[in-house]
Amino acid sequence: MRFQDSSQPAEAPRVLVVDDEKVIREILADFLSLEGFQVSTAPDGIAALERLYEKTFNMVISDLKMPNMGGLELLGKIQVEHKNVLTVIMTGFGTVETAIEAMKKGAYDYILKPFKVEEVVHVIHRGIEKQRLISENIHLKEIISLHELSEELQSTLSLGEVLDSALAASVSNIGCDLARIHLEKYSGREFEEVSLRVHPDAPPEIEEGRLNVREIINHLKDNRGILAHDSTAAHFFTSAPQNLSTFMSVPLVTRQRTIGLLSVHSCTGDTRFTEGQRKVLNMLGSRTAAAVDNAMLYENLQQTFSQTIQGLARALEAMDPYTAGHSDRVTVYARITAEELGEPEDQIEMITQAAALHDIGKMGCHANLNKPGKLTDEEYEIVKMHPTFGREILKPITFLQPIIPGVHLHHERWDGKGYPLGLEGEEIPMIARILSVADSYDAITSSRAYRKAMKHSQAVDELTRCAGTQFAPNVIEAFLRGIEKHREDLIRRDIEVPE
Repeated sequence: MRFQDSSQPAEAPRVLVVDDEKVIREILADFLSLEGFQVSTAPDGIAALERLYEKTFNMVISDLKMPNMGGLELLGKIQVEHKNVLTVIMTGFGTVETAIEAMKKGAYDYILKPFKVEEVVHVIHRGIEKQRLISENIHLKEIISLHELSEELQSTLSLGEVLDSALAASVSNIGCDLARIHLEKYSGREFEEVSLRVHPDAPPEIEEGRLNVREIINHLKDNRGILAHDSTAAHFFTSAPQNLSTFMSVPLVTRQRTIGLLSVHSCTGDTRFTEGQRKVLNMLGSRTAAAVDNAMLYENLQQTFSQTIQGLARALEAMDPYTAGHSDRVTVYARITAEELGEPEDQIEMITQAAALHDIGKMGCHANLNKPGKLTDEEYEIVKMHPTFGREILKPITFLQPIIPGVHLHHERWDGKGYPLGLEGEEIPMIARILSVADSYDAITSSRAYRKAMKHSQAVDELTRCAGTQFAPNVIEAFLRGIEKHREDLIRRDIEVPE
């Protein structure tokens, strides 16, 4: 089985000569072949269309008047079905106006009969040069698009956003009917499809195909990718879509390891991906691989971060039965409060992380926090050290630095009578103001060894009473809105709600 070799030199321009006079066809074919062009001929428009479906041409030189299908009708078909092919009309002096009309309809130029072969060659060279400039302009746009894609990929660490951007760029730059990405599964040689994008004008059957990933992997060489057409393209599918015309696939390689595949294909008429498009796809794949690798590393870091927080929270719960479930509930209350305040999502995430660890400093307290009866003054002074202990426990952990203000200052009061620093009003970070309310609500609605829990309505009254003294008024308002919505949601889900 043969696949396109990118090391081969570029092919000579292809020209299709269409004329019902055999002598003219032969003369042009001979001279243009000597000029280095690849030349095919056809006796009329119908035969010309058959040639155009068989192979790709740079230019069609067509007589204006021919039996079966003339030059104008052929021009119309080319404009619809073969948009990248330049058309030159040949005509006699008596039909010059018709030839000019043909140019208005999209013909590149016209040639008057009888013609000099040198004039025809000149027209062809001008046309090929125009195509080259158009191609360079397209290439420049591709470079700009790749630069924009690089910036877009660098601006996010979300794997989903990376995949969406890469597929959108593939469909836009390659002009394919469908682009899809497979990623490595379980750090092995198995790959699974994780995302795809379909061109808005793609035929309905385009999503029917399923790739033969193992076959693609076996044929990838030197990370250059695969470029194949028709039956050869179908070889890379376990079930090829109808009318499959062209296919490309490039590996996503990072740190000398293949982590996935970026594949595109089309089922549209005579579409054939080019070697230039394969190179573009390879560049897209290179940028995508780096962005996917970064996103996956970030996801792993986030997972480690979450596991660390959960581990520390569970360690605290193991020390004191009272704290079992407390951090989880405070986390819920802190989140709904932050959402009601309109905090950005990254800030909400940081607040919930701080809520999970807000009492981590109690691991440094030696007092029996759950003994019957109230704490002694000495025991209370020890307990008041837990925010400072929490700060000291978290300080060596670099990625937990952003949550330390919440852990350290969640017992500060709006009126300045809190601890450990006695901060007042706006001096208290928002993360600490939110945790203060969430922590207090759960504390007074939870039973202790020395007192029973308050009812929800009583807790609401108490928090309302303390707004402006112990708590920031706007945080209390946000919490009260959020807790009512939360309770209504639990009721809708048939989950028991405390009185």
